[in-house]
Amino acid sequence: MGEVLTKIEIVTRPINFEKFKEELAKIGVSGLTILDAKGTGLQKSYVETYRGVNRQTSLHDRIKIEIVVCEVPVQDVIDVARKYLSTGKPGDGKIFVYELSNVINIRTGKEGHDALKNEF
Repeated sequence: MGEVLTKIEIVTRPINFEKFKEELAKIGVSGLTILDAKGTGLQKSYVETYRGVNRQTSLHDRIKIEIVVCEVPVQDVIDVARKYLSTGKPGDGKIFVYELSNVINIRTGKEGHDALKNEF
């Protein structure tokens, strides 16, 4: 298998996601997964009204972006994320980087780098 497979998870605000996605395509990232998330951290809580009742909450809307790369340099993905997802305010999020032992394409059975290639 030989190639290094890396998973990058980004938890951030949904703002600027479309521009971020466009810039990822320019550096060669062809696939990603997006999940809706709620999170809390250093940001202050806020009051929201639900069915006429005010309640204080510290959970903020976020997205979780999952990217697996092999040929695209990890630092390039990190640089694009920092450039396009940063607002300079608390709550911009975090980037997590993991080394993967393997990736397997369910349909074809291909593994490693070959499993990441888009084939139809």
